[in-house]
Amino acid sequence: MLSRREFLNRSGFGLGALGLSGLLADAGLNPQAAQGAVSPMASRPPHFPGKAKHVIHIFCNGGPSHVDTFDPKPMLEQYAGKELPTGNLKTERKTGAALPSPFKFRKYGESGIEVSELFENVGKHCADDLCVIRSMHADVPNHEPSLMLMNCGDGRLVRPSVGSWVTYGMGTENQNLPGFIAMCPSGLPVTETANWRSAFLPGVYQGTYIDTQHTDIEKLIENISNKQLPLDRQRDQIDLLQALNRKHLEERPHDSALESRIHSFELAYRMQIEAADAFDINREPKHIREMYGDGVHARQLLIARRLVERGVRFVQLWHGAGQPWDNHDDLERNHRRLAGQLDQPLSALLRDLKQRGLLDDTLVLWGGEFGRTPVVELPTPGANQGKVNGRDHNHHGFSVWMAGGGAKGGQVYGATDEFGFKAVENRVHVHDLHATMLKLLGFDHEQLTYRFAGRDFRLTDVHGRVIDELIA
Repeated sequence: MLSRREFLNRSGFGLGALGLSGLLADAGLNPQAAQGAVSPMASRPPHFPGKAKHVIHIFCNGGPSHVDTFDPKPMLEQYAGKELPTGNLKTERKTGAALPSPFKFRKYGESGIEVSELFENVGKHCADDLCVIRSMHADVPNHEPSLMLMNCGDGRLVRPSVGSWVTYGMGTENQNLPGFIAMCPSGLPVTETANWRSAFLPGVYQGTYIDTQHTDIEKLIENISNKQLPLDRQRDQIDLLQALNRKHLEERPHDSALESRIHSFELAYRMQIEAADAFDINREPKHIREMYGDGVHARQLLIARRLVERGVRFVQLWHGAGQPWDNHDDLERNHRRLAGQLDQPLSALLRDLKQRGLLDDTLVLWGGEFGRTPVVELPTPGANQGKVNGRDHNHHGFSVWMAGGGAKGGQVYGATDEFGFKAVENRVHVHDLHATMLKLLGFDHEQLTYRFAGRDFRLTDVHGRVIDELIA
């Protein structure tokens, strides 16, 4: 007799058992399935040949200011300290007069893309590889729903993350490493692990979190090695444990949490073979390490290249715990510090991928959950302590950029108004960005679905359109 909880779980995970049979076959625990089934993480072709095979998502959590990075607005100088003639749009907090950017912009490359001094190295070395989208827009000016929208395609409900959808659709090329890795130094971002969750997809597709503040492999990946037992003895232990788990699962055939646990034990065993090598940047030549520079962001961006080089499908890199780019005050000082940590290694990543022939099939995405207002945020109790030198959240218009993986480089697509408040030309919603990314990977976003609770769900829900102009 089923409990109510077990009944609801079973009704919601109808396809979980299909993936499980392959998972057990991969672990050597289901001989019948092994004859014709494969691991749910085995590499498989998408709907049609895609240009991108891997994704690296550099996430500047907190919301970088587009008018200070990739969307110059000289009109703000003319209205410095004055109200905008168009008025201010509603954002999270009260805003006031125009705040010109304290950073200089220059044109770079044959394409002449204008980039702020904050990302001088990216502009100088990589402008012609960038596909800058200046007309992004989201739904609300709040971190949590905007993070969920950008990462999971829905700002309110529990939905699988982009990385989970991609690994569900394509598997991964290396069975000794996780297919989806999320790196964030010194803690977790806002909404924490929900940003890389698998939700109702089988747990095997959830992201694996790595705290890149550590350099010691034993701390970077906890319990990666067993110093008491050799691998063959560990294999005996794992086989026994997995057999017991399988017996337990027979009574709960659609328990996604248990499926995930079974896979995690098997993956942890296999990771001993390759993880130590993949995460050890000291194995890189000196000139490569110097190209990336020093610091945690240089290290995790170089690790990202090493991971996609080894077949990891989706790598997401967060700037740090919480929301570091959320600069409601002291924007000039904070944005300069944050961009200074990222500019050199980000430029190095793109050049390094390119010189190795990896940029052609690696889609690199940079951005945050939204942008920031072109006007100053006014003091509010308990917020910016009376300072008038920062910007509020802005979901009406912001910028992201893509490079490689079939994205059309050397172009700027769309535009915000003359002050940078709202996307007005060739507007791109987050759903459109996701649909376009999936096409670059070889998927029809309307056909990449998973049946849950009696409905076929997809990353873009019932929205999204492919922006063909962004594709080379």
